[in-house]
Parts: sequence; structure tokens; C-alpha cells
Amino acid sequence: MKRWTLDDIPWDRFDPAKVDPEVIKVVKAASMVEANGGTYAHYLAKVFYDDPAFQDAAFQWASEEEQHGAALARWAELADPTFDFSARFEDFKEKVKLPDEIDRSVRGTRTGELVARCIVEVGTSSYYSALGNATDEPVLKEMCRRIAADELAHYKLFYKHMKRYIDEEQLGFWRRLRVALGRVFESEDDELAYAYYAANHLDDGPYDRRVYARAYARRVYPFFRRRHVELGIAMILKAIGVRPRDWLTARLARLAHGFIRMRAGRLARQGA
Repeated sequence: MKRWTLDDIPWDRFDPAKVDPEVIKVVKAASMVEANGGTYAHYLAKVFYDDPAFQDAAFQWASEEEQHGAALARWAELADPTFDFSARFEDFKEKVKLPDEIDRSVRGTRTGELVARCIVEVGTSSYYSALGNATDEPVLKEMCRRIAADELAHYKLFYKHMKRYIDEEQLGFWRRLRVALGRVFESEDDELAYAYYAANHLDDGPYDRRVYARAYARRVYPFFRRRHVELGIAMILKAIGVRPRDWLTARLARLAHGFIRMRAGRLARQGA
């Protein structure tokens, strides 16, 4: 797939009349998480210290993630000229850190690390597809289309390397499932919550993880439609070693989408 650059984004089509103020908030937060890709690449390089092929892939992945961050930040600054990405991002990097002196994955095995990375790419690909469908602003819509395609390619990248390690480490279905579920339930973790806080509320008082995790989720969950969830479920099943049959994917997607709608409704009532 041909690599795109910021110059490929149709910035001249930006339409402020079609910007949703609530969308600006989540784009600001996303710009910080994406721009932090280099930190994760250095972590992965330490975990895979004797695997130069994967290290090269990880640094290429990180450069694409950082480009996503730059694109989202530029859009956010167009939509809200008061937003100073550089200053907010400095605070985010200072507060959100990964383990430094390590030589193994926080997931216990390299296979587990790659399963977790697959789950992250499932979430981001689904998220940008959903956001792109939800917005009417043409520049953001085009940007989300490109980023979602990148995230799908990143899933395939991590899946390919995961397959290399499965036989060596013998990480079976149940352990892969445990890692995948653990990463899914980290979707409201400190990284996203603090990114939302740093991007939007840095001057509004002390950070409260629970408050800002809910504030972020309250704005993001309504974007998701059944089709976004179905694609994500199929990708998760593949990552844990289950053939994604249509009936199973549909049933799990119905349950997952029902949970998302219930959670979105509860968060909306709490926000009100």
C-alpha cells in the first residue's frame, strides 16, 4: 500500500460549519495517543531485542502512528485555533510512560505482546472507521479513511509476526484469549483518560482517571455501529486462533454492540 503524507490530505476542503465541538475533543485526545508511537516502538524494541526484522517493522509502524498524530493535531488546531498541541503533548509524554528497564513483555510472552498489539489495532481501525462515518467534516472524514486503512494494515503486520512466535512459545487459545480480553478491558485505561484530560482539561483542576475515562467514552461510544463491531470481532477471533465463522461473529457482535449501546446510554445519563 502506497504511503500517504500530510500533503495528500485535502486541507483546503476544511469546513468549520461541519465541525462538531464534541468531536474536536476526542480528536485532540487521539492526536496525543497516536503521536506517542515512538515510545511504544522503543518498548517493543527492548522486548524483541534479538529480532531485528520485528524491530524494523516496529519503528516503521511507529513512524506511521506519529504521522497520524500529526495529521489529527493539525486538524484539531484548524477546528480550535486555541489548541496548542505541542504544549499539551509535552505534558502527556511526561505523565504517561511505559516500563523502561525491561527485556520482556508486560504480557508475559512475545506472543502475548503481539496478541495485545493486534487487539489495539482492532480498536483503532474500528474507531477511525466509526468516527469517519459519524462526521460530516470532509477533511476529517478523508483523514479517518486513510488512518483506518493504516490501522488494518498494522493489525496484519502484528498478526504476521505473532504467527512466528506461537509455535515457539506454545501460547494456546486460553492464554491468548486472556491476553485479548485483558487488553479489551484496558480501553478505558489511564492512557486514553489522561490524553483526554491533557488535551481538553489540563487547566481545569486535578486529574481524575475515572471522570475523564467516562468523559472520553461518553463521546466515543455513540460513534459505533453494528458493522464496525462485527469487523472488530472477526479480527479478534482470528488473533486468538478462532476461525471467524459468520454466525459466531454475528452473535458476538450483537452482544458487544448491545453492551456498547447500554454503556453509552448509562454514560449519557450520568453526564446529563
